Amino acid sequence: MNTPIYDFVKSYAAKSGVRFHMPGHKGKGPLGIEALDITEVAGADVLGEACGIIGESEQNATELFGTGRTVFLTGGSTAAIQAMLALAMTRYRTKEKTCILAARNAHRAFLHGVALLDIPVCFMLTEDAETVYSGVVSPEEVERAIQSAPIKPFAVYITSPSYLGEISDISGISSVCKKHGLPLLVDNAHGAYLAFLSPSLHPIHLGATMCADSAHKTLPVLTGGAYLHIAKGEEDNFRDVKNAVSLFSSTSPSYLTLASLDLANRAIVNGYAARIAQISELVQKTKQVLLNAGFHVLPTEPLKIVLGSASAPFLADRLRGSGIECEFEDQGHLVFMASAENDPSDFEKLCNALLPLANEAEPSKLPPKPHLGEAVLSIREALFAPKEHVRVEDAIGRIYAEIAASCPPAVPIAVCGERIDKETVKAFLHYGIKEVAVVKNKD
Repeated sequence: MNTPIYDFVKSYAAKSGVRFHMPGHKGKGPLGIEALDITEVAGADVLGEACGIIGESEQNATELFGTGRTVFLTGGSTAAIQAMLALAMTRYRTKEKTCILAARNAHRAFLHGVALLDIPVCFMLTEDAETVYSGVVSPEEVERAIQSAPIKPFAVYITSPSYLGEISDISGISSVCKKHGLPLLVDNAHGAYLAFLSPSLHPIHLGATMCADSAHKTLPVLTGGAYLHIAKGEEDNFRDVKNAVSLFSSTSPSYLTLASLDLANRAIVNGYAARIAQISELVQKTKQVLLNAGFHVLPTEPLKIVLGSASAPFLADRLRGSGIECEFEDQGHLVFMASAENDPSDFEKLCNALLPLANEAEPSKLPPKPHLGEAVLSIREALFAPKEHVRVEDAIGRIYAEIAASCPPAVPIAVCGERIDKETVKAFLHYGIKEVAVVKNKD
């Protein structure tokens, strides 16, 4: 497969011409990659229009993913999620008051997006959610939520896979959405590779209307590289996708990131599916070894290993001593993310380091169950209201006024605009939060 962006960037760097354009390093510097870091010079196309080499590479990605349209972003799936919200709002929101129906384990990028776009949200709290960032959404829960929503939804939004690797029934949820004439939007940040499994588990192939992928999380792409996918048959409904993307993106996109997205197309064509299948098998074997050793191994999507243990911080620290860095640890979970770029020996090293620690892996101590507080203000109203910081213990009855979450997993413990209650305080204290921002009381 051709790589028009990479080829142009490499050719431009090789010319060693005089650069009277941005960036200021002029192609020289200590990193050794500055020559490839260019701007939108003649022939380099423009990401916001993409009618040249970028457009050509995006079309390659569209064909590889089997979508109606796939566009590149260099601001991560954060920008893709927010553009997706803008497109759905513009296309489906009516003059009457409407909301977006969203699973509670939404990334803070979603909350920032609805705040900026002033979209009312009705949250679904999934029955099996054990943390704010976990939970599988069922078609039945979506059906009930649509039926009971206080105002009419114009779209349904879910995260799948969840941060802990749980996959929701996208096909079933899509059927429910279609019955009610609602688009299904999916934050698939952790699942770009799912399109290349056999059969595909990618949301865009299972009925999602639009989908946001963090390419850099599981594909060989530089940090910030992302896709916004539009399903086949829906592309005419979202012709304004580039304008929507431009609302939340820099006008100075990284050509290093764009070149890596371009090269990922070639990597996908050249045996990527076979490599994913091989690594998925190694992940499954590793899970079984750890399970046999006594670890609590959670069921997950094919490239994640998640251990449930109250000793996760201790285990993560011991692994670092063996030169192994995990994706995430908290008081209950240890998360490992694999990709086709992992070497088989990586899994052997992981097992060799973990197995001697099996007796020290205490059972998980789950946090307080996620819950929905009383929504007093909209997310936008609370986020932009005058605020003050108070001790968590003094916050009961006050209105939460920020979108605070560690990243990862970047799913807020509480939603701004909700009244803080005793259960919210328990959750804050469980995660070590001692002070929060609340809406300032009027004098």
